[in-house]
Amino acid sequence: MLDPLIIGVAGGSGSGKTTVVQQIISAIGEEKILLIQHDSYYRDLKHLSFEKRTQQNFDHPSSLETELMIRHIKALKEGYQVEIPIYDFTNHIRKEETRLAEPKQVILVDGILVFTEKELRDLMNIKLYVDTDDDIRLLRRIQRDIVERDRELEQVLSQYQKYVRPMHLEFVEPTKRYADIIIPHGGENKVALDMVNALIQDRLNNSEVAEQKNESVSE
Repeated sequence: MLDPLIIGVAGGSGSGKTTVVQQIISAIGEEKILLIQHDSYYRDLKHLSFEKRTQQNFDHPSSLETELMIRHIKALKEGYQVEIPIYDFTNHIRKEETRLAEPKQVILVDGILVFTEKELRDLMNIKLYVDTDDDIRLLRRIQRDIVERDRELEQVLSQYQKYVRPMHLEFVEPTKRYADIIIPHGGENKVALDMVNALIQDRLNNSEVAEQKNESVSE
């Protein structure tokens, strides 16, 4: 049975997690990696008016259906396919369609709050925390929310002051202590990324050697 290497990538909003994840996928190979984003598991808010949806605190752990993500990762570890939700960030609802995901050698779990829940942390073999200065993170968040999520600047700044910053200080920043490796400056830190990719490749090589030994013994 496939025993995937599960890697958690956490860090504040705009810290450069996406760049780190992309660098890992590029180095290890897309065919070996399944990316699961915590953002896909935002709770469905169809029962609320659009105005009320926009007023929700999306940076609190309770806004995410982490228990479903945990079930999905456990199922993938057992070799089963799962249906991952697809979230509509413009309207703050889940889409009707889902994404079919199959087990792979490496499962990357990406999100600002993926180290918050102990049960989820315990599933991870390697935990990475991407650490970037607050001003850079804010600028990246503004750019992302306006360009990719169709938000107004005033709305982005209001949400940052009301929810993002206080939730980062309360829930995200403290989880840095759970990380096996802290990556300063995000995807710009080539030395740290080279080290991380070498570690992942080494783990994969060891796993393949062990699997070959088990196969030869069983024969």
